[in-house]
Amino acid sequence: MNSKNLLLHFVSLFYPNLCLICGENLNKSEHQICLKCLHEIPRTNFHTHPNNPVEKRFWGKVDVWRATSFFFFTKGSPFQKLIHELKYHDNKEIGVIMGRYAAVDLMENDIFSSIDCIVPIPLHPKKFAKRGYNQSEMIGKGLSEILQVPQDYYNLRRLKANDTQTKKSVFDRYTNTAGIFNVVDVEKFSGKHILLVDDVLTTGSTIEAAVHELKKCKDVKVSVFTLAIA
Repeated sequence: MNSKNLLLHFVSLFYPNLCLICGENLNKSEHQICLKCLHEIPRTNFHTHPNNPVEKRFWGKVDVWRATSFFFFTKGSPFQKLIHELKYHDNKEIGVIMGRYAAVDLMENDIFSSIDCIVPIPLHPKKFAKRGYNQSEMIGKGLSEILQVPQDYYNLRRLKANDTQTKKSVFDRYTNTAGIFNVVDVEKFSGKHILLVDDVLTTGSTIEAAVHELKKCKDVKVSVFTLAIA
Protein backbone atom coordinates (compact mmCIF):
# COMPACT_ATOMS: atom_id res chain seq x y z
CA MET A 1 0.00 0.00 0.00
CA ASN A 2 1.55 3.34 -1.04
CA SER A 3 1.58 6.39 1.25
CA LYS A 4 -1.44 8.00 -0.44
CA ASN A 5 -3.63 4.90 -0.09
CA LEU A 6 -2.44 4.43 3.47
CA LEU A 7 -3.49 7.99 4.31
CA LEU A 8 -6.92 7.51 2.70
CA HIS A 9 -7.38 4.28 4.63
CA PHE A 10 -6.43 6.01 7.90
CA VAL A 11 -8.83 8.94 7.24
CA SER A 12 -11.69 6.55 6.39
CA LEU A 13 -11.36 4.91 9.82
CA PHE A 14 -12.20 8.18 11.55
CA TYR A 15 -14.27 9.88 8.84
CA PRO A 16 -16.05 7.04 7.01
CA ASN A 17 -17.87 7.77 3.76
CA LEU A 18 -21.41 6.81 4.73
CA CYS A 19 -24.76 6.94 2.96
CA LEU A 20 -26.85 9.88 4.20
CA ILE A 21 -29.96 7.71 4.32
CA CYS A 22 -29.01 4.27 5.69
CA GLY A 23 -25.59 5.01 7.20
CA GLU A 24 -23.87 2.15 5.35
CA ASN A 25 -20.41 2.53 3.84
CA LEU A 26 -20.35 3.85 0.30
CA ASN A 27 -18.21 2.31 -2.42
CA LYS A 28 -16.00 4.38 -4.70
CA SER A 29 -18.72 4.79 -7.35
CA GLU A 30 -21.32 6.08 -4.87
CA HIS A 31 -21.58 9.68 -3.69
CA GLN A 32 -23.48 10.58 -0.50
CA ILE A 33 -26.30 8.12 -1.20
CA CYS A 34 -25.93 4.41 -1.90
CA LEU A 35 -27.50 2.73 -4.92
CA LYS A 36 -29.92 0.79 -2.72
CA CYS A 37 -31.31 3.96 -1.13
CA LEU A 38 -31.32 5.72 -4.49
CA HIS A 39 -33.50 2.93 -5.84
CA GLU A 40 -35.84 3.28 -2.84
CA ILE A 41 -36.38 7.06 -3.15
CA PRO A 42 -40.18 7.56 -3.40
CA ARG A 43 -40.14 8.97 -6.94
CA THR A 44 -43.30 10.64 -8.21
CA ASN A 45 -42.70 9.89 -11.93
CA PHE A 46 -45.00 12.87 -12.59
CA HIS A 47 -42.77 13.93 -15.49
CA THR A 48 -44.39 11.15 -17.55
CA HIS A 49 -47.98 12.22 -16.73
CA PRO A 50 -49.68 15.34 -18.12
CA ASN A 51 -52.18 16.93 -15.70
CA ASN A 52 -50.32 15.42 -12.75
CA PRO A 53 -50.81 16.63 -9.14
CA VAL A 54 -47.94 19.14 -9.40
CA GLU A 55 -49.46 20.76 -12.47
CA LYS A 56 -52.87 20.84 -10.80
CA ARG A 57 -51.39 22.92 -7.96
CA PHE A 58 -51.12 25.79 -10.44
CA TRP A 59 -54.42 25.44 -12.31
CA GLY A 60 -56.41 28.66 -12.21
CA LYS A 61 -53.46 30.52 -10.67
CA VAL A 62 -50.63 30.84 -13.21
CA ASP A 63 -49.91 29.57 -16.72
CA VAL A 64 -47.44 26.71 -16.33
CA TRP A 65 -46.52 24.63 -19.38
CA ARG A 66 -45.46 21.44 -17.54
CA ALA A 67 -44.56 20.74 -13.92
CA THR A 68 -43.09 17.87 -11.93
CA SER A 69 -41.31 16.93 -8.70
CA PHE A 70 -38.66 14.23 -8.33
CA PHE A 71 -39.75 12.61 -5.06
CA PHE A 72 -42.38 12.75 -2.31
CA PHE A 73 -41.32 14.62 0.84
CA THR A 74 -42.85 13.12 3.99
CA LYS A 75 -42.02 14.25 7.51
CA GLY A 76 -40.32 11.45 9.40
CA SER A 77 -39.20 9.70 6.22
CA PRO A 78 -35.48 8.91 6.01
CA PHE A 79 -35.44 10.76 2.68
CA GLN A 80 -36.36 13.97 4.48
CA LYS A 81 -32.67 14.15 5.33
CA LEU A 82 -31.81 14.93 1.69
CA ILE A 83 -33.65 18.25 1.96
CA HIS A 84 -32.41 19.02 5.46
CA GLU A 85 -28.80 18.37 4.44
CA LEU A 86 -29.21 20.70 1.47
CA LYS A 87 -31.00 23.55 3.25
CA TYR A 88 -29.72 23.49 6.81
CA HIS A 89 -26.47 21.51 7.01
CA ASP A 90 -24.36 23.30 4.40
CA ASN A 91 -24.33 20.26 2.11
CA LYS A 92 -24.70 21.91 -1.27
CA GLU A 93 -23.17 18.93 -3.08
CA ILE A 94 -26.26 16.78 -2.40
CA GLY A 95 -28.32 19.29 -4.40
CA VAL A 96 -26.07 18.83 -7.43
CA ILE A 97 -26.10 15.04 -7.05
CA MET A 98 -29.89 14.83 -6.79
CA GLY A 99 -30.26 17.26 -9.68
CA ARG A 100 -28.23 14.90 -11.86
CA TYR A 101 -30.32 11.88 -10.91
CA ALA A 102 -33.54 13.80 -11.53
CA ALA A 103 -32.31 15.01 -14.93
CA VAL A 104 -31.85 11.43 -16.10
CA ASP A 105 -35.55 10.85 -15.40
CA LEU A 106 -36.58 14.10 -17.15
CA MET A 107 -34.76 12.98 -20.29
CA GLU A 108 -37.45 10.32 -20.70
CA ASN A 109 -39.94 13.04 -21.69
CA ASP A 110 -39.57 15.01 -24.93
CA ILE A 111 -41.37 18.00 -23.35
CA PHE A 112 -38.37 18.70 -21.14
CA SER A 113 -35.97 18.31 -24.06
CA SER A 114 -37.25 21.66 -25.37
CA ILE A 115 -35.99 23.60 -22.34
CA ASP A 116 -33.84 26.58 -23.35
CA CYS A 117 -32.77 27.79 -19.93
CA ILE A 118 -32.84 26.67 -16.28
CA VAL A 119 -33.75 29.39 -13.76
CA PRO A 120 -33.44 28.69 -10.02
CA ILE A 121 -35.75 30.46 -7.58
CA PRO A 122 -33.41 33.18 -6.30
CA LEU A 123 -32.61 33.94 -2.67
CA HIS A 124 -32.55 37.48 -1.34
CA PRO A 125 -28.92 38.70 -1.04
CA LYS A 126 -29.17 38.72 2.78
CA LYS A 127 -30.34 35.10 2.83
CA PHE A 128 -27.70 34.13 0.29
CA ALA A 129 -24.96 35.75 2.40
CA LYS A 130 -26.16 33.88 5.49
CA ARG A 131 -26.38 30.44 3.82
CA GLY A 132 -23.48 30.91 1.43
CA TYR A 133 -25.27 29.37 -1.56
CA ASN A 134 -28.67 29.01 -3.18
CA GLN A 135 -29.99 25.45 -2.77
CA SER A 136 -32.17 25.76 -5.89
CA GLU A 137 -29.11 26.82 -7.87
CA MET A 138 -27.30 23.66 -6.73
CA ILE A 139 -30.20 21.50 -7.95
CA GLY A 140 -30.22 23.46 -11.20
CA LYS A 141 -26.49 22.88 -11.62
CA GLY A 142 -27.03 19.11 -11.56
CA LEU A 143 -29.92 19.38 -14.00
CA SER A 144 -27.83 21.60 -16.29
CA GLU A 145 -24.91 19.16 -16.39
CA ILE A 146 -27.05 16.26 -17.60
CA LEU A 147 -29.61 18.09 -19.74
CA GLN A 148 -26.87 20.22 -21.32
CA VAL A 149 -28.99 23.35 -20.85
CA PRO A 150 -27.50 26.59 -19.46
CA GLN A 151 -28.55 27.91 -16.07
CA ASP A 152 -29.24 31.63 -15.58
CA TYR A 153 -28.70 32.83 -12.00
CA TYR A 154 -28.98 36.57 -12.59
CA ASN A 155 -31.94 37.56 -14.76
CA LEU A 156 -34.59 36.69 -12.17
CA ARG A 157 -33.82 38.38 -8.89
CA ARG A 158 -35.48 38.56 -5.49
CA LEU A 159 -36.41 42.05 -4.31
CA LYS A 160 -37.78 41.31 -0.84
CA ALA A 161 -36.45 39.22 2.03
CA ASN A 162 -39.91 37.95 2.93
CA ASP A 163 -40.56 36.03 6.14
CA THR A 164 -40.40 32.25 6.28
CA GLN A 165 -43.43 30.49 4.76
CA THR A 166 -43.38 27.43 6.99
CA LYS A 167 -46.21 28.28 9.41
CA LYS A 168 -48.27 30.61 7.23
CA SER A 169 -51.74 29.97 5.85
CA VAL A 170 -52.33 29.71 2.09
CA PHE A 171 -53.62 33.31 1.95
CA ASP A 172 -50.75 34.63 4.06
CA ARG A 173 -48.25 32.80 1.84
CA TYR A 174 -49.77 34.47 -1.21
CA THR A 175 -49.62 37.98 0.27
CA ASN A 176 -46.13 37.29 1.63
CA THR A 177 -44.78 36.56 -1.87
CA ALA A 178 -46.60 39.20 -3.93
CA GLY A 179 -44.16 41.31 -5.95
CA ILE A 180 -41.00 39.76 -4.51
CA PHE A 181 -39.35 38.98 -7.88
CA ASN A 182 -38.12 41.05 -10.81
CA VAL A 183 -36.86 40.11 -14.29
CA VAL A 184 -33.85 42.28 -15.07
CA ASP A 185 -33.95 41.90 -18.89
CA VAL A 186 -37.29 40.71 -20.29
CA GLU A 187 -35.82 40.34 -23.79
CA LYS A 188 -33.39 37.70 -22.57
CA PHE A 189 -36.22 35.28 -21.71
CA SER A 190 -38.62 36.28 -24.49
CA GLY A 191 -39.59 33.34 -26.72
CA LYS A 192 -37.75 30.89 -24.46
CA HIS A 193 -38.90 27.75 -22.63
CA ILE A 194 -37.79 28.28 -19.03
CA LEU A 195 -37.45 25.53 -16.43
CA LEU A 196 -38.06 27.16 -13.06
CA VAL A 197 -36.36 25.19 -10.26
CA ASP A 198 -37.06 25.06 -6.51
CA ASP A 199 -36.30 22.64 -3.67
CA VAL A 200 -39.68 21.70 -2.14
CA LEU A 201 -43.21 22.37 -3.41
CA THR A 202 -45.70 23.08 -0.62
CA THR A 203 -48.47 25.54 -1.51
CA GLY A 204 -46.53 26.78 -4.55
CA SER A 205 -47.00 30.47 -3.69
CA THR A 206 -43.32 31.37 -4.17
CA ILE A 207 -43.24 29.63 -7.54
CA GLU A 208 -46.49 31.34 -8.55
CA ALA A 209 -44.97 34.74 -7.80
CA ALA A 210 -41.91 33.87 -9.92
CA VAL A 211 -44.05 32.63 -12.82
CA HIS A 212 -46.15 35.83 -12.72
CA GLU A 213 -42.97 37.85 -13.14
CA LEU A 214 -41.51 35.60 -15.85
CA LYS A 215 -44.73 35.84 -17.87
CA LYS A 216 -43.94 39.51 -18.43
CA CYS A 217 -41.47 38.24 -21.03
CA LYS A 218 -43.04 37.97 -24.48
CA ASP A 219 -43.97 34.46 -25.68
CA VAL A 220 -42.18 32.80 -22.77
CA LYS A 221 -43.13 29.26 -21.68
CA VAL A 222 -42.50 28.32 -18.07
CA SER A 223 -42.24 24.77 -16.79
CA VAL A 224 -41.58 23.93 -13.14
CA PHE A 225 -39.32 21.41 -11.45
CA THR A 226 -38.95 20.85 -7.72
CA LEU A 227 -36.73 18.26 -6.10
CA ALA A 228 -39.55 17.24 -3.75
CA ILE A 229 -43.27 17.73 -3.19
CA ALA A 230 -44.76 17.89 0.29
